[in-house]
Amino acid sequence: MTQILNAKPVVQAMKENLRQDVAALQAEGKAPTLGIIRVGSRPDDVYYENNIIKNCETVGIATKTYPLDLNISMEEFTAVMTQVNDDPSVHGIMLFRPLPPQLDEEVIKHLISADKDIDCMSPLNLEKVFEGDMSGLLPCTPAAVMAILRHYDIELKGANAVVMGRSLVVGKPLSMMLLQDNATVTICHSRTRNLPEVAKNADIVIAAMGRARMIDDKYVSENSIVIDVGINDAGDGKICGDVDYNAVVDKVKAITPVPGGVGSVTTTILLNNLVRACQSQ
Repeated sequence: MTQILNAKPVVQAMKENLRQDVAALQAEGKAPTLGIIRVGSRPDDVYYENNIIKNCETVGIATKTYPLDLNISMEEFTAVMTQVNDDPSVHGIMLFRPLPPQLDEEVIKHLISADKDIDCMSPLNLEKVFEGDMSGLLPCTPAAVMAILRHYDIELKGANAVVMGRSLVVGKPLSMMLLQDNATVTICHSRTRNLPEVAKNADIVIAAMGRARMIDDKYVSENSIVIDVGINDAGDGKICGDVDYNAVVDKVKAITPVPGGVGSVTTTILLNNLVRACQSQ
């Protein structure tokens, strides 16, 4: 019978640890605080911001919000970023992206303080991951995948893991994390030859291609552990993953659902990064 790798128990365990860590910091006189910078009022950004604030409240993390005008200039934005960087009462920064065209993300990723960069936007934090140093602030989605694998005691040492997707946000850093845990990693992409065959022979299949329901039963076997990173518009007002869940769920060893899988753990990883940032400041 297929094991469903639900996020809920992973999140519950992580939040319990976070509550203890926050309480310890408060006992030292520190109040872990997240600074949220949002440019404009996109409904999905506002929804996510409210969700983050609620999650922060459940573990005792304070928040400060910085809602900025959609037409803010680069100079004005830089001033706000500098202000938040220099504010000792703010321990982590969450910046909503994508940004409007007048704001240069390539410049901004170097502006954000690496010590407060809980969404792992700064190249300095990504460099650590690629050097095999997992002690710093980790990219949230790859770290969420690793948290699920560890919670469910999925053996990585010597396992063949196929990562389908080579983005700097998910595929590449996740591959480094898997290698750090001694998995044997194959990075695949849209131009990989015989992609279904490559995936089918893997112990762990991680789908991060950004294509709705792309992965069907041709990509998996009864021994596959499938981790679906995708969050796509299903076309009916709902979301779906990169995996065709209904076509695959009864034909694999284990699988994460969408929703209720990787995405649900990602927000908790963000809070975990905030607490780690506070501990180190």
